[in-house]
Amino acid sequence: MSAKTMLYVIAYDIRNDKRRTKIHKALCGAGEWTQYSLFECFLTDRELVYLKAKLDKLIDPTEDSVRFYRMCAACIDAVETVGSKPPEEKHSYIL
Repeated sequence: MSAKTMLYVIAYDIRNDKRRTKIHKALCGAGEWTQYSLFECFLTDRELVYLKAKLDKLIDPTEDSVRFYRMCAACIDAVETVGSKPPEEKHSYIL
């Protein structure tokens, strides 16, 4: 985990199919889709604010729910998985 980012596990429950698709696409740009309605996203503070604002415009707060679970470095090390890899931050290198 980079010093500039924090891992967030983002879970969502969206009733409307069209809204759910939009939420899913927005989250695909922010992290890894690991379960049906769950993403693991390594985000900076700025990226988190941007993502929350984007999702806020897409949801219906009377029907939908998006939850952000912040994971500290010790919590990431304690993640146990069966059948998949543990969360890891993706790095891009520009040459």
